[in-house]
Amino acid sequence: MPATIQPMLITPDLDRLVAFYTGLLGAEETERVPDEGPVFFLNLRVKESDLGIVADKNVERGTPQRSLLSVTVDDVDELLARVEALGGTVRGPANDMPWGQRVAHIQDPDGNAVNLAQPI
Repeated sequence: MPATIQPMLITPDLDRLVAFYTGLLGAEETERVPDEGPVFFLNLRVKESDLGIVADKNVERGTPQRSLLSVTVDDVDELLARVEALGGTVRGPANDMPWGQRVAHIQDPDGNAVNLAQPI
């Protein structure tokens, strides 16, 4: 059963963004629309969660946003070392937070804010 609420990212470069989330989080493609030809929508599965990627050549990268993807991961520091090689940006070092998580702030290749969060 699909999630009741699903985050979706709109990108001018679907292949680049899919490669980032696949390479960083091990996301797997579970749906593509249409099945053949230029893709408009692609669903990625990350553990028990879905992330939709929508292709729109007219959207500008890095435009202001009011959303944040927070992804629970097994090892923040291991993933942080891979972000820039995959086209993302590291916004700062990982830090242990008082609420019991190790958190790193990054941006995907389109400039979307992402938190990598590891329970400690």
